[in-house]
Amino acid sequence: MSGRFDGCEVMKKASLVGAFFVSAIWLGSAQAFCPAPMDATEVTVRRGVDGDTLRLADGRSVRLIGLNTPELGRRGRSDEPFAVAARRRLEALVAASDGRVGLVPGRESKDRYGRTLAHAYGADGRNLEAQMLAEGLGFQVAVAPNVGLADCQRAAERQARDARLGLWKRSPVLKTGQLKASGCAVLSGRVSAVRRNRGGVWLQLENSVVLRIAPNLLERFDIASLKRLAGRQVEARGWVVERSRHGNAGQRQGQDRWLLPLTDPTMLSPVPG
Repeated sequence: MSGRFDGCEVMKKASLVGAFFVSAIWLGSAQAFCPAPMDATEVTVRRGVDGDTLRLADGRSVRLIGLNTPELGRRGRSDEPFAVAARRRLEALVAASDGRVGLVPGRESKDRYGRTLAHAYGADGRNLEAQMLAEGLGFQVAVAPNVGLADCQRAAERQARDARLGLWKRSPVLKTGQLKASGCAVLSGRVSAVRRNRGGVWLQLENSVVLRIAPNLLERFDIASLKRLAGRQVEARGWVVERSRHGNAGQRQGQDRWLLPLTDPTMLSPVPG
């Protein structure tokens, strides 16, 4: 690959060497799960917008599939922990490929903001999302139908979690009672009930939190296993919506305050013990 990555011109070589030394720790196993694709399209990157979004030289914005990194501060808000580190690391990975990456679009190729949804690969064939996850600089997320690498990316995150790297140094998992606002979250809570109706399958947690699987996604899940989660402590991840601030109808009387839609089985797991 050739080209230049404008946003990384001031980075020192020493920082890149240190970053790739960290990568070597996990490469053997993670690379085996996320092999380089045969059909990637090479593009030139202009800069890193944040830890999970790239701006290309052709003007497109690319949202990396399967990765959600801490938010940079905007509109007077402070940066979330590891947000700046995640952006710098993504920039370093691109710079190491001379400013060019290989893109593989998802089955759903655009998000609601018009950004391209794709997996990105360095010149060495490594999946950039898996590298970020393995270093503890983001959370693995799976949003159907773009879930082809969900398992290998989850394995990469598990390595960082087990080693307490990055944002896993202090557990970022929230108990249901700690929810304060909508957004991406990893939640822990006990399932008090599992219900199925025309709206899909609903898993009721404490503190007015409900997990929902839409009817068109039920075939991806083992319904019998979901029912057995009643009474169990679970961990769920994804984008939490505060119903009182969502949509024109808002929160109806008797509804739970917080809704977390599940689109893939990797977004839900029982807590051992």
